[in-house]
Amino acid sequence: MSEPSHALTVWIGDQVAGHLHHHPTTNRFAFAYADAWREARGAFALGPQLPLKAPGDQSADQHSAIVRQFFENLLPEGDALDHAAQAHGVSRSNLLGLIHALGRETAGAIRLTAGDDEATLAEQPEQLREVTREELSQRIRERAQIPFSVWDQKVRLSIAGYQDKIAVYEHGGKLFLVNGGPKASTVIVKPVPTRPALASLPGNEFMCMQLARAAGLPVADTWLEHVPEPVLFVKRFDRREAPPGVERLHLIDGCQLLGLSVGMKYERPYGDGPDVRNIRDGASLRALFQAINQHSLQPAVDRLAVLRWAIFQVLIGNTDAHGKNLSFFVHPSGVRLAPAYDMVCIPALKDAQLSGTQAMAVGDAFTGAEITPFDWAQLGQQAGLRPSAMARQMIGLIDKVTDALNGARDAAHQSGVDQVTTDAITLHVMEACDRHRASAAQVKGIKPNML
Repeated sequence: MSEPSHALTVWIGDQVAGHLHHHPTTNRFAFAYADAWREARGAFALGPQLPLKAPGDQSADQHSAIVRQFFENLLPEGDALDHAAQAHGVSRSNLLGLIHALGRETAGAIRLTAGDDEATLAEQPEQLREVTREELSQRIRERAQIPFSVWDQKVRLSIAGYQDKIAVYEHGGKLFLVNGGPKASTVIVKPVPTRPALASLPGNEFMCMQLARAAGLPVADTWLEHVPEPVLFVKRFDRREAPPGVERLHLIDGCQLLGLSVGMKYERPYGDGPDVRNIRDGASLRALFQAINQHSLQPAVDRLAVLRWAIFQVLIGNTDAHGKNLSFFVHPSGVRLAPAYDMVCIPALKDAQLSGTQAMAVGDAFTGAEITPFDWAQLGQQAGLRPSAMARQMIGLIDKVTDALNGARDAAHQSGVDQVTTDAITLHVMEACDRHRASAAQVKGIKPNML
C-alpha cells in the first residue's frame, strides 16, 4: 500500500506542469511532471536537476533530496522566512506549507497552488491594490511593528534573499500589489535596511549596478528614489509585459542549477574557521563553469559572461557574490545566463562589520588581497581560457571599469547618493583596478602547463 501524501500543483503560465508531493510519515518529497506538459510542444524541465524523464537508477531518497533542494531555493531567507512562517501559522521547517503560502509569485515562471481543479490562474479576477510613495514611506518607518514583507495581512515576498523587499507591479510610475488575474509583479522594491550601519546600501548598490552596466555587463535595470527614505527599485528580468497581462519567464538560480540547497550557496558552506576552511563543497565558480559546459545553450558565451561577472565582483569588493546571485533562463534545450543583480561594494559599508571572505574563491583565494596572478590564471583555466586570453579579459574589463567610474559616480549623485558613499566606492574600485591590472601583466606570462 502506498504511503499517504499531500500535493501542490505546479503551474507554468496557465498550464499544469506537474505535482509536488510530500509524504509526512517518511518526510520524503517527490515531483512528477504532468503527462500533458511532458508531451506538449516546447515543454521544458523545471531545471537540469529535474529532467522531464527521471533517471531510472535514482532512489526515492535521492529524488526527495533533489526535489527539496530545488523548491526550498524559491523561498526567502532570514527574518523574511520567519515572518512568512508566523503569518501563515506553519513551522519554518515546513517546506510544503511555506511553498503553499508563498508559491503564487516566485522567481521565474513557477506558481504553486493546492489544487488543479480550479479555473486557470490567468482567469482569476484581477485585483490591483495601489501602494503610494507616502504609504511606502510609512511602512518603511513602521518595520519595528509590522514586517515589511506583510501587507494587508498577506506576505508579499517569495523571492530568495535576506534584505527587506516586496514585489510589485509597476505601471505609469505607480506601484501596485497584485491579488490575482493575469498581472504579475514586475519590480522588486528594496528599502533602506533597518540597521544604521547599512543605511548607505541602496545608494551603494545603485552605483555599483550603474558601473557594471557602463562597463558592458548585462545587469538588471535599477533606479533610486527617496520617499524620503532611500529605496532601490529593480526591474524583474523574469517578467515581460504581454497585454493583457504579464508573461513569466522561467529561470533558476545557481544553486538550483548545481543541485545544491540554499545552505550551500557559499563555497565554504561551514565558514572559514581553521578546522572547516578546507571544506569547499558549496557553490563555486569552478562548479558553475562545469554546469555551464553541460547545460548551456551557448557555453562559450555564458562562461565568458560569468568570468567577467566574477572579475567585476573582485573589483568592487562584493565578497557576498554567492551561488544564488547568478540566475539562468531555462529553455527546452538548455539554459542561458540571465542579467546580473545584487552588486554591492562591501568595503564601502565600513561600519557594517561584514565578512571580508569571498563567497566563491578566485582560484584558491578567498580575499581580494590574497589573489595572486596564479589564482587569476586558474580561474581563467576553469573558464576555458589560456593565461594570455585571461590577461586580456582582465585588462579589458579593468579599463572599461576605470573609464566608467566617474560617470557612475555622477549618476549616483544625480539620484541622491551621498558623496561619502560614492567617494568610498570610487576609492576602493580605483585601488582594486590598479592592483589587479598589475596582476594581469603577470598572468600573461604563466605557462598553461603550470596550472
